[in-house]
Amino acid sequence: MILARAFSSLRSAFRDCRGIAYVEFAYSLPMFLTLMLGGAEISNYVTTKMRMSQLALHLADHAARIGSGSQLAAKTITETQINDILTGAGLQAGGLSLYSKGRVIISSLEPVANPNTTSRYKIGWQRCRGVKNATSSYGNAGDTNMTGMGPTGRQVIAPDNGGTIFVELVYDYRPIISNRWAPTLTMREIASMPIRDRRDMTQIYNSESAPQHLCSQFTTT
Repeated sequence: MILARAFSSLRSAFRDCRGIAYVEFAYSLPMFLTLMLGGAEISNYVTTKMRMSQLALHLADHAARIGSGSQLAAKTITETQINDILTGAGLQAGGLSLYSKGRVIISSLEPVANPNTTSRYKIGWQRCRGVKNATSSYGNAGDTNMTGMGPTGRQVIAPDNGGTIFVELVYDYRPIISNRWAPTLTMREIASMPIRDRRDMTQIYNSESAPQHLCSQFTTT
């Protein structure tokens, strides 16, 4: 009688498949979690890079539009106006903490002479903001005899009696899970826009004694 019950219990155990699902789930769980977490990290990286690219473009566009004065005279720009667009970029970045994790470099590319018969350009002025120790990859304030700004084969130039705003944005990406899925932890975005109106290129005015975000400074303020 006891042997019969034992054999009956064994037959029931062999026919019971409920444990297979648990075993399969245990094997597949690590792969599922890896795919899920990897997808989340990649999505966050792509979104952050897209936002940095848009920020660089907006900065170039805004810097190309600033200026005070009538349409009959060359417009003047001020340190306050530059500071306003830099502050706006920080607000637009929101929780990405643009200036505590990165650096913005704005350059004014101008012809060396008018008319520009030599096709050479200079950086008339340059302003930076952010704590990251990064310099321009394409030139610094005061550089002259330049063929343009930007990557080789894709350089931008400035028109006669005008200029081009060139923006470089360098940002340290902070992974939410792991840097294993991030192509690089340092994002670099560039953008440029031609200056919209005739502009006074002689200087940046500062009658309000506003702070100057010189590229020798590393600050978020």
